[in-house]
Order: sequence, then structure tokens, then C-alpha cells
Amino acid sequence: MDSVKFSCSICLDLLKNPVTIPCGHSYCKNCIKIFWDGEDQRRIHSCPQCRKEFIPRPELEKNIMLAELVEDLKKTGLQDAPADHCFAGPHDVPGLKKHKLVDPSKKLQKNICSIHDEVMKIFCRTDQQCICYLCSMDEHKGHETVPAAAERTEKQKKLQVSRQQIQQRIQDREKDLKLLQQEVEAINVSADKAVEDSEKIFTEMIRLIQKRSSDMKQQIRSQQETVASRVIELQEKLEQEITELKRKDAELEQLSNTEDHIQFLLNYPSLSALSESTHSSSINIRPLRYFEDVTAAVSELRDKLQDILRDTWTHSPLTVTEVDVLLLEPEPKSRPGFLKYSREITLDPNTANRKLLLSEGNRKVTLMEEQQFYPDHPDRFTHLFQVLSRESLTGRCYWEVEWRGRGGVVVAVSYKNSMRAEGFGFNDKSWSLRCDTNSYTFYHNNVKTPVSGPVFSTVGVFLDHRAGILSFYSVSRTMTLLHRVQTTFTQPLHAGIRPFFFGDSAEFIIDSNPLGFVPCF
Repeated sequence: MDSVKFSCSICLDLLKNPVTIPCGHSYCKNCIKIFWDGEDQRRIHSCPQCRKEFIPRPELEKNIMLAELVEDLKKTGLQDAPADHCFAGPHDVPGLKKHKLVDPSKKLQKNICSIHDEVMKIFCRTDQQCICYLCSMDEHKGHETVPAAAERTEKQKKLQVSRQQIQQRIQDREKDLKLLQQEVEAINVSADKAVEDSEKIFTEMIRLIQKRSSDMKQQIRSQQETVASRVIELQEKLEQEITELKRKDAELEQLSNTEDHIQFLLNYPSLSALSESTHSSSINIRPLRYFEDVTAAVSELRDKLQDILRDTWTHSPLTVTEVDVLLLEPEPKSRPGFLKYSREITLDPNTANRKLLLSEGNRKVTLMEEQQFYPDHPDRFTHLFQVLSRESLTGRCYWEVEWRGRGGVVVAVSYKNSMRAEGFGFNDKSWSLRCDTNSYTFYHNNVKTPVSGPVFSTVGVFLDHRAGILSFYSVSRTMTLLHRVQTTFTQPLHAGIRPFFFGDSAEFIIDSNPLGFVPCF
């Protein structure tokens, strides 16, 4: 007869005065009584094994049949044989029968309760520690306790989740690493092409700027090394993180395979916690233009050679150091973040329609009934009440437009060479947000897109020229994204304004920024 079947799971000894509770599990009457006494404050009593709850507290009645079986077991002598006469023979220890063999360990002493010198087979969830059955009836009385094996099962599930998260992060980082490797190749190809194109252009001007050709090559190579080194540094960080994650996964795998419940629980708190990644959740590589700006600048240099030679080299439009790779730099999430890229914008009188009055240092425009006295200029809008900014916009820029009036205003960006007879958004060279008193509408290439969002008198515009991102925001105490464009900009952009009705106005706001305005780059 197997004595284990007749042992109390609380005291782990042979049942004494056995009772069976409504869920079917049996305990020593005194053990379950003490256990339930500790739960009296909750007024809900539960089974220590299956955790089934009982309301009200069940009456305890002796299980007569089980008591007789226990007595029969005692008579066999299996339970009460003197310890010094209990010798195991070959028939007493069949191979692996009813036993789970574990490797010997010098740490087994830690499985013994230091207070009661009993084996710890219970886990106190209240205090998050392993205890023996005497502890559960003493200093841990009334606490939430479960068998150590049951707690190990719960924590094993959490451990598996942690491993899955680590493995997923490894996969993500390996994908990121591959993207960065491709990015280095793209940088090198772009730099090589820029060098080749620049040499061809300088060859045409060989007698005039031979020395500048050499300088240009050196600047591009220097910038190439700088930019590529940033990406390579990021690669190294990702490789280090992957190595650390794999090491962590190996530790967790070793912990997961630990046979000893107590060793598992003792080591679990120090190994299960998953540290926060020092890196963003993903790499988002967008098609960027690296050194093409250099080629364009050199072409312009060739066309304006006489003017440039009359000036110093420092005033040349060629600025290689502005070439940059905006990797892993997300769009700002708050207005202070956007204001880091604030750009002070003024309106160009040479583009303003003659019905538009410019004021406040050319930051404000008002649609007037009477004509203004502007001289003839090829850049002027003659048929539409529109105006462009004086400044060209590249890199990352942010600006805000505050509008007033009964009609509304169009807030736009456009290439400088956009058709003068077409409204903002009605060709493929401009993008516009029409702001009415109760709605928004986005236009591009003569396609109308209704836009939902709260209508306020201030609109924020964020431009990431190299990434091809243009975003419009409704600005109050918070910022609400109205519409975002993802495209490829082939030329510098200019901010544009178009009031609707006479008296309507719009002004580029200069926000108080303790850091000062940061120029587009």
C-alpha cells in the first residue's frame, strides 16, 4: 500500500484523524482547521491544493473509511518502523518507480527550513518565499500559500514569456542589423557617385577651380567616413545587445531546466527580470538622399562660376558638412520637441499678389480690397491671392501659422518653380491644407482629401525634407495630427499662404523658445 496517497499535503505526514472537504481532498483534521483559522479574516476558505473556495466555512467530519485505511497502513509497519532498522533492499527501491531522481547538490541544505529544520515544500505568495508546513501554521499563518511545485508552474509560464520576448527581440535586432549593413552600402555607393559626378563637373572648369576639385573630394570622403562610422557604431551596439540577449536567454534556459523547485525559486528573482532595451524598438530606414545635394551644389557652382570667383569660398552654396543621415530619429511627440526645429519664416514681397498686404516684418499677410504697390517681378502671383516664403526649406523644420477671419486660409508648402497660375495643392509641386472655420481639407496634385480634427486658429507644420515627411498639426494646449504626407522631395520647399476673403489674415508665429531658433539642417 502506497503511504504517499494517505499523507496530508499540509504537514506531509500520514493522515491523523482524516477529514475530507467538499472538493474531495483530504487532510489531517487539525491541519486543515489551523489553515482555515488563518483565513477567517477573509471569510472565504479554500482548499490548499486546488484553491477552490467555500462560503461558508464547511463543517469537518471524520472520513471513517479513510481513517480505517490509514490504520491498516500503520499496522503494516511501513510508517512506524524505527529509523535505525529501516534498511532498503533491492525490492524496496525499484528503478525510477514513484521517484524523481535529481543530481546531487551541495546546496540541498538550503531546501531545509532554518527555523524548523523541515523540508520546505510550500511557497508563501504573500511574502514571496519558500517555507515549510510549520511556517504556514506559525509566522505565515493566514498568508496565501501554495505547494512549491504549483508556484514553480506559474513562474515557469512567466519565464517562457520572457524567453519568447528575448527571442523576438533577437530576431528584431538581427533584422535591424541587416538593414544597417545595407545602409552602409547605400552610403558608400552614394558617396562614390558624388565623387564621380563632382570630378566630371570640375573637369569642365579645370583651369579655374582645379584646387577646389581636390578639396571637394576630400570633404566628401571625410563626411562619408563620419556618416558611415555612425551607422557602424550603431551596428556594434546592436551586436553587443544581441550577444547580451543570447547570454540572458542561455541563463534563463538553464534556470528553466532546473529540476529542483527551491533552487528554481531562489534563483528566479535575479534572472527573470528583463532589462529595458537601450535601443529603439525597430530600425526604420527610409530612402534618403545622401550626397546628391553635393552634386547639385557643384552644378550650381559651375553655372555661377563668375559670381563665386568674385566672392570668398566660405560664401559658396556648397556646404558638404550639411550632408547628414537621420537614422533612428523619430518625429517629435510634443510641442517642445517640435520647437527644437523652429524656423523663423518671412514672406517674399516679390511673390505676393498685389491684393496682399505684408506686415509685422513680412511675417503677416492680409487680403485687402485695394491693390498694393509692388513692382513687376517674374516670381509674383498675378491671378491668385498667394505668397511664398523668402526662405527655402530643407532638412528638419517646424513653423506655426496663426490665422484670423471669416473665411479661412490655405497653409501650404511648394517648390519655387510651381506654376504661378495654379493654386497651392492643384499641381504635383505643392501640398496644402485648407483651414475653414469648421473643417480642414488637404490638396495635392488636384486631389481633395477631407481631414478630421479639432479646428483651432493655429496650424503647425513639420517638414523632414530628407525623409520625405510633411505633417500638419492643429495646435492649442496640445497638438493633434491632422494629416501626414510621405513622399520624395526633389527640390527645396517654400512655405506658402493664401487667405480666402478680404480681411482674412495669417501670421507666422515666433514662439518664445529659450533655446533660440534652430536652423533647418
